[in-house]
Amino acid sequence: MINTSSAASARAEGWALALERLEVDRLQVRAGGGPDATARQHAKGRLTARERVTALIDPGTPFDELMAFAGYQMYREAGGCPAGGVVTGIGQVTGRPWMIIANDATVKAGAFFPITAKKVIRAQTIAQENRLGVMYLVDSAGVYLPMQDEIFPDQDDFGRVFYLNARMSAQGIPQLSAIMGNCVAGGAYLPVMCDTLIMTEGSGLYLAGPALVRAAIGQVVDSEELGGAGMHAEIAGTVDYRESDDTAAIVRLRKLAGLYAQTDLAGFARRCLEEVPPVSHAALESVASLDGAAPYDVRELIGALVDADPDDRTTSSFQEFKAEYGQTVVCGFARLGGYPVALVANQRTVIRKKLKAGGVPGLNTRIEVGGVIYGDSADKAARFVLDANQAGVPLIFLSDVTGFMVGRDSEHEGIIRRGAKLVNAISNSVVPRLTVITGGSFGAGHYAMNGKAFAPRFIFAWPSARYAVMSGNAAAKTLMDIQLAALKRSGHQPDDDELKRLYDEVKSKYDQELDPRYAAARLWVDEIIAPAETRERLIRALKACAQNPKLEELRLGVFQV
Repeated sequence: MINTSSAASARAEGWALALERLEVDRLQVRAGGGPDATARQHAKGRLTARERVTALIDPGTPFDELMAFAGYQMYREAGGCPAGGVVTGIGQVTGRPWMIIANDATVKAGAFFPITAKKVIRAQTIAQENRLGVMYLVDSAGVYLPMQDEIFPDQDDFGRVFYLNARMSAQGIPQLSAIMGNCVAGGAYLPVMCDTLIMTEGSGLYLAGPALVRAAIGQVVDSEELGGAGMHAEIAGTVDYRESDDTAAIVRLRKLAGLYAQTDLAGFARRCLEEVPPVSHAALESVASLDGAAPYDVRELIGALVDADPDDRTTSSFQEFKAEYGQTVVCGFARLGGYPVALVANQRTVIRKKLKAGGVPGLNTRIEVGGVIYGDSADKAARFVLDANQAGVPLIFLSDVTGFMVGRDSEHEGIIRRGAKLVNAISNSVVPRLTVITGGSFGAGHYAMNGKAFAPRFIFAWPSARYAVMSGNAAAKTLMDIQLAALKRSGHQPDDDELKRLYDEVKSKYDQELDPRYAAARLWVDEIIAPAETRERLIRALKACAQNPKLEELRLGVFQV
């Protein structure tokens, strides 16, 4: 008999350790280049990137950092690149959300690594999709030259930053920039292509610095004469506002931001009601399993996440769709922070499904495994995604999925055809889509639950997230079988000790790649968040989505039936 109190205690302890590690890792990332580099920045009379962001946003409001783990444990041979060398996120400035992109000069003088360019591009893409104004706080030495071949030439490399810069300007999305340090080489184009350019005394803006000018054309010129704030303000006319220091530049940014007209909000936001706290006060981590081993009812998680019913605050606002059909996926409408939303979530309990008549004699039910998408649950979810689009309501996916059901019966029931229908519906959905990966996100199930390849507006992960083509044990066994076959073909028969060592090596490597930090380092998720942060992060993400009032026409193409 299972000791439930002991199991609950073990679960709580596991979550406590996971959340403690998350906070430790966050502090390490936020330290940037470390205390010595911070001291050097201060000695120049400049603030750090994070100090600038704090001064820029409205007092007492949160800064929703995005992609903080970019570059995590990458580029070790170059000394690392904490947070990708750039701070990005959404903050409220004079009452409206702005995307803020701030180079971190404490990390290799703000130079662009490959992941830096990808992070800036993702931040710009989020801004473009949601029509968020962008503020660039520029302090960068340009491309990290030892890796220029990985940064400079491709479609989604450094040049894409300027392409999006220009495209957003043409779309009427506000962009303000402030040069608060170095701004050199190709990177000089970005601030100049913005609506407004601010520059502080002591900063430098030029295509080539003094040393390169001397090497290229033999001209000897100092930094101030070549590209200082005074020269650009008085002679070149490049700078719109010349400010004495960071503080003055930030004051100017805030004043300018407050002048921009507020555009129309999205239709769903115009149906927003007063926020009502959830009925359930259960901690989300007390519901979900950290390691994916323990089943749970995802309705409990939803109940602790969404608003209470505004007409009856003793009940949840969640209205479940086809509750008795396709039960391994739970769908329904609710309110979150007052906003109407549509939820698609993997059910993690064991389901006893009633079978239709005419099957195996005497067999009336079958057991369905939680976290697995069966044919009927794929059908239900596809239909619900279309309903959400018809209503113009944002979709929120709570992903804890093992994959689609496999085997003879599932294939006979048309699992591929039915799964393709769900993928089609999600791919062509036009309402904002957000994803929270609360547990496993494996195989084609990852795609069916609005994974990164399907361009969610935002994608968050809990510390419990596990992100791969298949689960760790299954992958390790598969890879071991491949390695073992190769060894046998070469005439080598490993003994038990060698087999164990090989298995442990494969499993260890795969487990490392399953960790959400590995995914976040490569920008496969936008941020790792604690369960307790989920509700507020989603509400503010919905507020960001609400800044874009335009919806494309829903078109599905060839649709499997």
